[in-house]
Amino acid sequence: MRPRVGQMLASTVDTTAVIVVRCPDSELDITCGGAAMIEGTAPGTATGTADPDQMSGSLLGKRYADEDLGLELLCTKQGQGTLAVNGVPLPVKTAKPLPASD
Repeated sequence: MRPRVGQMLASTVDTTAVIVVRCPDSELDITCGGAAMIEGTAPGTATGTADPDQMSGSLLGKRYADEDLGLELLCTKQGQGTLAVNGVPLPVKTAKPLPASD
């Protein structure tokens, strides 16, 4: 899939839904729980098969990013599946520290 900024993606194995915040201009395999994500809002029932090794969960309101690829996803609905790109789990993006005001 070639993601684009603002695109909504939904998991086929749980309730996880994300919005693409930043992405490269290339084909990526974005998965949740080991199954490919689909465009649109989260389906009412799970239609895919989850990989038990990729079920560590996603957190509502957190950003998941791969700085090397230039990909950033915002989680709008949490679920049990692990967000991954090209088979590599995405870490939660950490906040940048503010400069000291001394």
